[in-house]
Amino acid sequence: MPVPRVYLDTSVVGGCFDREFAVWSVALMDDFRAGRFRPLLSSLLAAELEQAPSDVRALHAELVRLAEPTLMLGTEVFELADRYGAHRIVPERYQNDMLHIALATVAQADIVVSWNFRHIVRFDKIRQFNAVNLEAGYRPIAIHSPREVATYGTESQ
Repeated sequence: MPVPRVYLDTSVVGGCFDREFAVWSVALMDDFRAGRFRPLLSSLLAAELEQAPSDVRALHAELVRLAEPTLMLGTEVFELADRYGAHRIVPERYQNDMLHIALATVAQADIVVSWNFRHIVRFDKIRQFNAVNLEAGYRPIAIHSPREVATYGTESQ
């Protein structure tokens, strides 16, 4: 069985250092280290983390070593994000949120993980992203919080 490919947005990496999200974000990082999941990282994520604290940047550098080649922004990604924008899934000023979903969709990620409950991990938004994906000829994409994906606490079950 292939190892699931998990696209990370910025909130998950930073979540490792946030009291509210650390347990589940760190558990997901442990899953990457153990090879249970393969991280998918993007040039957008790298750009968003350029000014992050050093511990966040160090974690990102570790993930880069575990990940497939970095996903790059390109015409196909911008066109799909523009479709999301045309459907007004999220306000245009949050274009990076749409770009994250477009990057993951174009790369055929198995799962997108995020702590962004306003624009990404929300039932109505997930349905809208997937409707546009289908309309544009892509497959639907699973979108979850790290809490729903990480294997923390499930080893004994």
